[in-house]
Amino acid sequence: MKARAFSVLLVLGLWSTAWALKPGESLPETAATIKMRGVDGKEVTLKDLMGAKGLLVIFSCNHCPWVKAWQARMVALGNEYSQKGVGVVAVNSNDTEAYPDDDMDHMVAQAKEHGYRFPYVMDATSEVARAFGATRTPEAFLFDAQGKLVYHGAIDDNAEKPQEVKKTYLADALAALVTGKPVPVAETKALGCSIKFRQAK
Repeated sequence: MKARAFSVLLVLGLWSTAWALKPGESLPETAATIKMRGVDGKEVTLKDLMGAKGLLVIFSCNHCPWVKAWQARMVALGNEYSQKGVGVVAVNSNDTEAYPDDDMDHMVAQAKEHGYRFPYVMDATSEVARAFGATRTPEAFLFDAQGKLVYHGAIDDNAEKPQEVKKTYLADALAALVTGKPVPVAETKALGCSIKFRQAK
């Protein structure tokens, strides 16, 4: 993505400032048991996906340029830590009527193209995102084995230029979690596209 596009988004103020779960808070019970259909056709809940070490939930989608910029890093982390006892799931909460590129067919294609080895699911009512207070794509929430939030925020400090990343927030949090160490940075500001919430019917 070109620098100008990112600059425009920054000017528009796409920092996440709304209420969201805070470190130390629990995985919302209202969200933990909502069934969500994945790209494999199966329905799962966040409770089902909790791993022995914890759970990583990344709110994502297909069309967002910020997701595209971070996608390789997101997938690499998800694939790695899903093999280390962390349940991993990408959740698409966008309204597919308003944004057809975020529909299930496109989700299936995206997961296949980028080699997801963890679930990519549809939050069909946007209620999971609402329960988390999530507002951006991508936006990461990492829980420990007791369901307590230990990290919330961005993937790292440079979406546009992977080679210039200096602070690997999510990678550091995951490494700390699986080794039983304190997470070095528990919260950062999530930068990305706004979640296109579905309207209640």
